[in-house]
Amino acid sequence: MAARTGSPAMERSGRLRGLGSAALGLVVLKLAGRHPGSRSQSPGQRSGGDPHGQRRHADGTAAQARRAESPAQIPSGGWKAVLWRVKDEISRDNVSIVAAGCAFYALLALFPAITATVSIYGLVADPAQVEQHLAGLQGVVPQAAFEMIREQVHKVASGGGTALGWGAALSILLALWSASAGIKTLFTALNIVYEEEEDRGFIRFNATALLFTLAAIVGVIAGLGVIVVVPAVLGQVPLGPLGDWAVRIGSWLAMLVLVVAGLAMMYRFGPSRAPASWRWISPGSMAAAVLWLVASAAFSFYAANFASYNETYGALGGVIILLMWLWISAFVVLLGAELNSELELETSRDTTTGRPQPMGQRGAFGADRTDRTRDR
Repeated sequence: MAARTGSPAMERSGRLRGLGSAALGLVVLKLAGRHPGSRSQSPGQRSGGDPHGQRRHADGTAAQARRAESPAQIPSGGWKAVLWRVKDEISRDNVSIVAAGCAFYALLALFPAITATVSIYGLVADPAQVEQHLAGLQGVVPQAAFEMIREQVHKVASGGGTALGWGAALSILLALWSASAGIKTLFTALNIVYEEEEDRGFIRFNATALLFTLAAIVGVIAGLGVIVVVPAVLGQVPLGPLGDWAVRIGSWLAMLVLVVAGLAMMYRFGPSRAPASWRWISPGSMAAAVLWLVASAAFSFYAANFASYNETYGALGGVIILLMWLWISAFVVLLGAELNSELELETSRDTTTGRPQPMGQRGAFGADRTDRTRDR
């Protein structure tokens, strides 16, 4: 695979690293004083002087929320309190800055991920089809970013050498290892959101990241296939004047289902903690998936019609747009995790998998505490 990387790619890599230095500097400055285990702040520090936390709901509502065995059983007052705490935690956890770090590492991991995706696809089918299937992402990914991705896919797909063999297998493994850097950064960000410390060993941590990277690549391939297949199937159904709308809605719904499934897996197995049960990660997964599609479409429209990135940044305009889109995506993913985390803190029931355990023995910060006892 290295033979396919020419001097333009070297220049692009240098530009990307130069761009990322500013983002990394902000991350270091913002998080340098934040020790991973410094979770024992006083209630006044966390909630602006309110000794009982921000905007407590009525005692009756709180008691009902404490008995909730699923998010659906949390009363409206409890949900309101959860949303207020999510707003506060976005600031406390520096979600905007952490998302910037995730976006930078995702940018560095993107091109190795494209190489791995095309190579894996080429083992079972014509890799050139990946480029054709990318058309389904238009409207979700900003046009300038889409062109960069399509150009890289075209270079890899037209390079040949995707036949199964030791050389191809080694190239795929190296690409997966490089691409997993983005996943590992996201794991660290999820630990911050869920208020956990990383206690997985080196081998387990990296193996988990590699598995997630491979699963993400397979999911992208499957997603591109679904985006192509769904319109083709719906196009054969006589839907009359509503046919075009049905095709568009069907494609977006298929993408939505895949995004929800991917986020649910990330929220369950990404943080270093006992896995939460599916019902306690579903709200954040669904909310983040919907918000991501809306935010991506809105940013794509803005970048195409109102922004002037190319005039401001010149040749780096496309890179800036791609980096901004990755930042928005990372921010939304972490926002969904914040929602799940605060929902767990709203109940005293065991939110982890397996047999219910008493508080303090559940292996997760959010499951072992409530919002009233989180600082103890």
